[in-house]
Order: sequence, then structure tokens, then C-alpha cells
Amino acid sequence: MIRTILIPLLAVLGVLFGVYTVVQGSKPPTASLPVAEPPKAPFDAFVAGSGLIESNTQNIAVGTPVPGVVTRVGVVVGANVKKGEVLFEIDARALQAELEVRKAVLAAAQATVTRLHAQPRPEEIPPVAAKSAEARSALDDAKSQLAFWDRITDKRAVTEDEISKRRYAVVAAQARLDAADAQLALVKAGAWQSDILVAEAQMLQAQAQIKSTEIELDRHLVRAPIDGQVMQSNIRAGEFAQAGPLSTPLMLMGGVTPLHVRVDIDEHEAWRVASGAKAVGFLRGNKDLSAPLTFVRFEPYVIPKRSLTGESTERVDTRVLQVIYSFDRGTMPLYVGQQMDAYIEAAPLEHVNAARAQHDEVKH
Repeated sequence: MIRTILIPLLAVLGVLFGVYTVVQGSKPPTASLPVAEPPKAPFDAFVAGSGLIESNTQNIAVGTPVPGVVTRVGVVVGANVKKGEVLFEIDARALQAELEVRKAVLAAAQATVTRLHAQPRPEEIPPVAAKSAEARSALDDAKSQLAFWDRITDKRAVTEDEISKRRYAVVAAQARLDAADAQLALVKAGAWQSDILVAEAQMLQAQAQIKSTEIELDRHLVRAPIDGQVMQSNIRAGEFAQAGPLSTPLMLMGGVTPLHVRVDIDEHEAWRVASGAKAVGFLRGNKDLSAPLTFVRFEPYVIPKRSLTGESTERVDTRVLQVIYSFDRGTMPLYVGQQMDAYIEAAPLEHVNAARAQHDEVKH
């Protein structure tokens, strides 16, 4: 009896449950409220695009021309720096020591040039002049003795060999006098011009080596290439800084007064955007933060879309025209890398189509 009643009852309950499940499943899902209310376009006809805030110089990945250990980081993130200000320093103690050596070489070369230009020294002339006078006296003595022997009329009183010795003594004394006079003239003439030129060339070479070392030292000081703001710092004192392109830059900086926003315009609507058109940008997530945009330039090359907003309805296979606008953020908390919704005023499609049709009629 129980089986006869229970089985049909279970069948009826199963059918009712199936009907209930089908009815509940056919109801449309309840739309979830947006996290933030989207902004409303301030124009009747417009072209919309998503934009990414960037510095007006584009982001500059600061690197170092020479690898080495960082000894000092001179700025902090968020600091406004001037062009030429030192951002960080690379260890350059070896170059400092080399510079001191080259300065010593330069000092020696300068001293050599000064010494050559100062020749002759006043103290050098009297000894050489005294030797010249001594040689002259010796010559006079030799001539006097020769004249004495020549005055003897009796040739038997003097031998021919003695006369020859006196004559040779005069010649030798004359030679010693000539040598002494030449030495005196050499001392009085001072340094040889060729020696001075060689010394001056060595001095210039030492100066050039010092300049080269100073330039190399300056390359160990990484300076700000522009007036701007430090947006990232990925290097600290004691770390090794590599030269060349890096996936993570040592420092990231750029100009932030004013800011730029790079707006992606779908290629299908790119023809509607005019350079002088009004535009307004809204910060993503807050419709109350907006700023008027000023046209800067087109990037005249349509590229695949790279900057994604994360919306589920967003197309990722489209191509976009990038338009650069500038704006003054004032006191708004806007930062490089944030997204903005940009609305650009455009002529209504019906007006554009009517103008095109009128143009075609005139043409034909």
C-alpha cells in the first residue's frame, strides 16, 4: 500500500522540482551596479577613447654609461630635479687616484717648461765666463812664449823641436779658448727652441690626459637629462648598476608640468577627430575629477591597441590612432600611469554624411 502511494508521489515531486528549476533558470540575471558611476560626455556628438596619463617628455628610463657600484643616491622618489642635477653616483675611486697621478705629471711638465724658459740662470754664466777668461789668458801666455823664442836670432840657441812645441801650444790654447767661448755662448743663448717645443707638447699631453680623466669621472655622476620629476627609483647605495638597456630602469623620470594623456581612438572613428576640437578627460573611477584637454599632436601611425582598460566588453583585436593631449592637473590627485576617459567633440554623423553627399554632387 505504501509503495503504491509513495512512488507516484515522488514522481510528482520530481516533475514539480524540474518545472521550478527551468522557470528559475530562464529568468534574466540581475544587473550588478557599477563600481563607479561612469562619466557623461559634455558634448552632443563626440568620439570617446581611453587614455593613459604620461609625462610631457614621455617617460625617461635613466641609465648609467658605465657599470659599477652605486656609492650615493642623491634624490628621492617624487623629487623635482633640475637638468644636470646628480641623481646617483658610481664608485670612481680608481679614477680619482689616476687623476692625482696625472696632475703630478702635469706639474712636472709645467716645471720643465718653466725651467727651459728661465734659462740661462744668472748663476750659470760667471763660471763659464771665468773658464773662457782662463783659456784666453792661457792663449796669451802661449803666444808670448812663442814670440819670445821667435825673437832669438841665433838658431843654435833653440832647437826646431822647441819652436814646434810652442807653436802647437798656441794652437791648443786657441782651441781651448774657442771651446770656452762656445760654451759661454751656449749658456747665454738659453734653452734650445726644439727642447721647449717638446716640453710644451708634453705639458699639453698631460693636460689632455687630465681632461680625459675628468670627463670619465663626470660619467660616473648620473645627472638629470631634463627638468622633471623622479617617478621611480630602483637603485640604492651599495647595489651594482648595470649599463645598457634594462627591463627595469634604474630610475624613471619625466616632465609633469603639464601632464600629457595618450588617447587611443578606434581606427573606425579616427577620421572624425579634428586637431582643434574641444576635449575633456575624466579620471577613471571618479567622474568628478575632470580637466579640459588641449590638443598637442597626432601620432600619425595606426597601431594595434596595447593599453587595455580591463572591461569585459573591450575589443583587443582593434587598431587605434593615438592622439596626445595636455592638461593642467592643478590640485587633482592625478599621476603618471593612470587611465582617463577622454571625450572629443565631433560633428554629428548626419551632418558629416550630408556634407559628403553635397560635395559629391558638386563634384559630378
